[in-house]
Amino acid sequence: WEKALQLFSVTLLNKVESSMLTYSTVISALEKAGSWQKALQLLIMMAQRNVECNTVIFSAMISACEKGREWEKALGVLSMMVQRSAQLDSISYNAAISACQKSSAWEMALQHLRGMAQSKQERSGITFNAAISACDKGGSW
Repeated sequence: WEKALQLFSVTLLNKVESSMLTYSTVISALEKAGSWQKALQLLIMMAQRNVECNTVIFSAMISACEKGREWEKALGVLSMMVQRSAQLDSISYNAAISACQKSSAWEMALQHLRGMAQSKQERSGITFNAAISACDKGGSW
């Protein structure tokens, strides 16, 4: 991820126009490295530069927040998806529910589980396991 960020910095210094794919690649690398703060900075930079964000970028950002145990930030990104009319899919919902699960935020996990049902998103074993685990960690049985 450090090399990806280094190369991205070079493009910025040389005023090379970065595409959605470039940002997506760097955010995904940062997500895999668990560097949610840097990924969030890039997401903000995209908004400032009017670079379009897609579901893949948002989902990678939510996953980065999940790995950093930043459930509130993960849900903030999910809200940003709605505000920017990005398509919420089962991957983005699952990542948000997982972020809630890792932080014992069981009420929010269940709220997003209901949100998936209302928006007719497919809920899988992963979805239900994360929600159940959130209830367990939060002591809500």
